[in-house]
Amino acid sequence: MSTQDKNPLDIGKLTASVEELLQLCETLMEENERLRKQNRQLLRDKTALNEKNQLSQSKISSMITRLKTLEVEL
Repeated sequence: MSTQDKNPLDIGKLTASVEELLQLCETLMEENERLRKQNRQLLRDKTALNEKNQLSQSKISSMITRLKTLEVEL
């Protein structure tokens, strides 16, 4: 086999490899975007939970203060 006979095969393999890499790149970009969206949603959820937690802590603190006041009055 001469060098010229090998070239079409090498170009075919190279083309297939490039196409495979392009498909992989596309898949990874889609997955990356999906993960970014998921991350943004998780951050929003975390913020909402932190706000609820702070509100709960404030209410509990207020209840404890009222209970202590009632205890002193008794």
